[in-house]
Amino acid sequence: MTDFRTEHDFLGEKEISNDCYYGVQTMRAKENFDITGISIGSEPLFIKAFGHVKKAAALANRDLGVLDLKKAEAIAYACDRLIAGEFTDQFVSDLIQGGAGTSTNMNANEVIANVGLEYLGHKKGEYEYLHPNNDVNLSQSTNDAYPSAFRIALYLKAASFITALEELQLAFYNKGKEFDGVLKMGRTQLQDAVPMTLGQEFNAFATALGKDVEHIKMAVRMLTAVNMGATAIGTGVNAPEGYAALCVKYLADISAVPVTLASDLIEATYDTGALVQLSGALKQSAIKLSKICNDLRLLSSGPRCGLSEINLPAMQPGSSIMPGKVNPVIPELMNQTCFYVMGADVTVTMAAEAGQLQLNVMEPVMGMALFTSLQYLTKACDTLKDKCVVGITANADHSRNMVMQSIGIVTQLNPILGYEECSSIAKEALVTGKSIYEIVVIERKLISQIKWEEIYSVENLIHPKFIAQ
Repeated sequence: MTDFRTEHDFLGEKEISNDCYYGVQTMRAKENFDITGISIGSEPLFIKAFGHVKKAAALANRDLGVLDLKKAEAIAYACDRLIAGEFTDQFVSDLIQGGAGTSTNMNANEVIANVGLEYLGHKKGEYEYLHPNNDVNLSQSTNDAYPSAFRIALYLKAASFITALEELQLAFYNKGKEFDGVLKMGRTQLQDAVPMTLGQEFNAFATALGKDVEHIKMAVRMLTAVNMGATAIGTGVNAPEGYAALCVKYLADISAVPVTLASDLIEATYDTGALVQLSGALKQSAIKLSKICNDLRLLSSGPRCGLSEINLPAMQPGSSIMPGKVNPVIPELMNQTCFYVMGADVTVTMAAEAGQLQLNVMEPVMGMALFTSLQYLTKACDTLKDKCVVGITANADHSRNMVMQSIGIVTQLNPILGYEECSSIAKEALVTGKSIYEIVVIERKLISQIKWEEIYSVENLIHPKFIAQ
């Protein structure tokens, strides 16, 4: 039979199982906010970040003489265990919650207090010896502890996405080298344009992703200004002199994240511009990734009745009725992930705008949107790299034949024959089905065979030089 303890807050008493390290306020949050089914414990970096924040606060309070040495030691011990990844199952508050994150902050305060109580030789709930509010939350408010932990968690979580994006970028660069000599037709508005190489196309994918890496790194740097010491609204009420600077110094040392104290704590307490910036960078990355995957699906369309310039790895049968059909399921997976991230950016945008006066109470849903976007994009990039990009092969002969049968190659003759003559050639080719070569060299004898071979050599098609008559 499970033992229970009785805990109280100003709303009354509640029975809490002695198996639980959380307390009465967390229990209320568990009952009130059953929305997503995703608890804050599912984001271990968030819990780790709270360990950093609460330990930094305890050490600063200890140094300033407002927290007993033994209590500070117990809090630091409990925080170290959170930082090590323990007790994530005790963080049961839903990611989306009312109260601007108060439930999450109190979840951390209660778990740390009860772990600290056991360290001191007391029972869970004996808060007269170590109190969640009076001691663990000393010199703090949800309004500085929650956003500071949130930003540290995002900083740490973004590192995995940056790595995944860089590895995907490298995979595209490697394919670019592999396909360097594969001639193909470039297209604009889905119509034949002028020749290029498949390598150039894949290199461009890589370059686009490289720009995204830089944008995300820039956005992540904006997360490092925190408002620890602001307490309720930025005035630092209930915090001792010098606490803010000292706490942030400890926070930087403990977390190894280069956090700095925001220059205006009132502005920093309500402003969520850094979160909007990060969300926008993720949306931009999602747009580019989805565009690239659209291109991969087009280039691999077929195999007999599409472009069929590349082959994607066959991952699974593509139909319950059409034998032999194989679908581009991995690019499709990335497309759908990107659609989610684009929608999540709308959530962040609206939540950032919805803050009133001295606090933005909507940060929990911003957390949900950003944490899931980072997680899903990281997994999708790894999947796209491992199960698609590295296994792509080129249909080089087919691509070259399409180039030489294309009407678009007449563009190379503009400097010699002029636009009007080339338009006439293109029209005849379109109507009759003849090749540009047949019309220009054999029938109209507008250029010699030698000149044709000079203009339409693979090297000149790939790296075109200006050639006149």
